[in-house]
Amino acid sequence: MTDQIIFLCVLAATFLVTVLISRKLIPVLASHKMGQKILDIGPRWHKSKEGTPTMGGLAFIIASVICGGIASAIVWVTKGSESALPLILTLAMATLYGCIGIIDDMAKLRKKQNEGLTAAQKFLLQVVVAILYLVGMTFLCGLETDIYIPYFNIELPLGWGYYVVALLLIVGVDNSVNLTDGIDGLASSVTFFVAVFYSLAAFLAFEVFNVPLAIVGALMAGSAIGFLVYNFYPARVFMGDTGSLFFGGLVVGGAFIMNNPLIVVVCGIMFIVETASVMLQVGYFKLTHGKRLFKMSPIHHHFEKCGWKETKIVAVFSAVTVLFCVFAWFGLR
Repeated sequence: MTDQIIFLCVLAATFLVTVLISRKLIPVLASHKMGQKILDIGPRWHKSKEGTPTMGGLAFIIASVICGGIASAIVWVTKGSESALPLILTLAMATLYGCIGIIDDMAKLRKKQNEGLTAAQKFLLQVVVAILYLVGMTFLCGLETDIYIPYFNIELPLGWGYYVVALLLIVGVDNSVNLTDGIDGLASSVTFFVAVFYSLAAFLAFEVFNVPLAIVGALMAGSAIGFLVYNFYPARVFMGDTGSLFFGGLVVGGAFIMNNPLIVVVCGIMFIVETASVMLQVGYFKLTHGKRLFKMSPIHHHFEKCGWKETKIVAVFSAVTVLFCVFAWFGLR
């Protein structure tokens, strides 16, 4: 089986399974009253979305585990463990992050509010998963502790310091994708274009075809497009922290598979901007004793309050992502 056929099969299968599971899952979530709670401090028009089924990310997590598991087995047999292990570890990390999201979403539903796990609880669980991933990548895949600086062709030998940077990057990106999931179709759309970047990089940017990166790209793209069938405006289901934390794991894992972790800051620029807007808002609020830098954060809500429609925000954020993915291409090794 050729690399191209494996990639296309994983992409098509993940898309199809995500669509089929979502179709069956949405009525189940609705019947169990597993609806999204909307914060009173959010845009007032979001109140109409209250009750929309959440935890829809279960659909593409299941699809990715099934399709990714089969692909991993095929890659192990045809390409060897060196190609399969980075894929398995990255899929495992994303799945564990999805499990954290499930715990968080279930807590929200139990409490009947939009706050589940505390920030400290979620952060601690994310750190544990990140540590497990880095340990696995180090001892099973020979992860290097030299960090590559895109565009400058420099490798900094950080030693143990590498793991501090890597840990902050993994947890930071995972939370950034989570913050981006605030309006219909936004997180899925941005994730899709990052997936396209990873897929093209796997085929064209390396001397040897990067199998695990291609499969991760296929899983991300198939999941994102399959979920958008039901999540694009007006959304019939939300992915919840269940889905956004899972996506975050795949997004940051792809960068580590490339051994170019900092590139995720470029290709995933809109995820980073969302987090930066929250940090700036909080910092400015404290420094000025109550003044706000943005009308609301994360920044997609700022644009909503400026009168932008959700579809326009998704289109603009996606276009910016595409531009930065092109820019990221020149930062590859």
